[in-house]
Amino acid sequence: MLSSAVAFAVIAGATAASADTLRLLTWGGYAPEDVVAKFEDMTGHTVEVTKSNNEEMIAKLRATGGGGFDLAQPSQDRIAGPQAEFGIYKPMDMSKIDTSLFIPSMLEATKGNTMVGDAVYGVPHVWGTSGLVVDTAMAGMVKDYTDLCSPDVAGKVSYRLKRPTLIGFAFSMGLDPFAAYGDEAAYTDIMGQVEAKLIECKPGVKTYWGGGDELMGLLRSGEVVASMAWDTGGWKLNADKPDITFVAPAAGALGWVDTFVLPAKGKADDAAYAWINFVMQPEVAAMITAAAGNFTASQGADEFASADLKARYQASFPAEAIDNIKWYPPVPAGLEAIEGGVLDRVKAAK
Repeated sequence: MLSSAVAFAVIAGATAASADTLRLLTWGGYAPEDVVAKFEDMTGHTVEVTKSNNEEMIAKLRATGGGGFDLAQPSQDRIAGPQAEFGIYKPMDMSKIDTSLFIPSMLEATKGNTMVGDAVYGVPHVWGTSGLVVDTAMAGMVKDYTDLCSPDVAGKVSYRLKRPTLIGFAFSMGLDPFAAYGDEAAYTDIMGQVEAKLIECKPGVKTYWGGGDELMGLLRSGEVVASMAWDTGGWKLNADKPDITFVAPAAGALGWVDTFVLPAKGKADDAAYAWINFVMQPEVAAMITAAAGNFTASQGADEFASADLKARYQASFPAEAIDNIKWYPPVPAGLEAIEGGVLDRVKAAK
């Protein structure tokens, strides 16, 4: 593990002999202009930013066999499968990354979820979760997903008929759906138990929301006092209505992570590692949070966020809630069909 002082030396000195162009394939907001300019001034590297999404990233890298870019940022569930099938990434050299800059539980989870054989192919960058958005004055008893079934909030709760609801309810019921990913029969059994619970809870659901604007309106009006939703949505509502905020469920928020990966035919690995170590510094990570709206896996970056966002984040995510996040692994073939059947039957139930 590199120390932060050594990381700075790597960032500033690795390019003394030659400055490379870093071709970065990323999401909007993850490489804001002020961060790029700061990196270029410090290292002498230049950065060419191409904005994309998961589907386009994988398509571009498949088309070139992992060429055309030096660093990419797919979600962690888009790494092990495409690598095993198409060989579009190269392993990470962890000795070149200052791991002390990362939130440990996030780093370890992402390393585990992006391994192919004995090699690690990704490290975490920007992340977010879904969990509960609660009007704490009206529904303070809602602490977990299955609390949305409580008689105390009957007729004033909402969630989507989508897979996060199935996964969240399973964890809240003491089941582990991710551990059953490799066993279709076990997964079918878990989903059957969740199906029965959701049908039992259906009379208390105000509506199954379909879009973020719809849900925000329901919460603002008071028609809904508790729902499954994203952390950033809860914090946005909190800015307008202090009683409403995001709550990390007792069973664990459900987390996604956008990563750093090295394309197989990248030509500027030194610049790529320098960029990773640079943007994971807490002060720089806070600049990315300001641009992207989500936090990064940088340890302590919340201390440099705006005062309001820092307060909301720290209230929703004490250390134990961070360590309890259930990170989405890659979905094996066949499971989506099982889930689709469950969702259809819940929707049709009277």
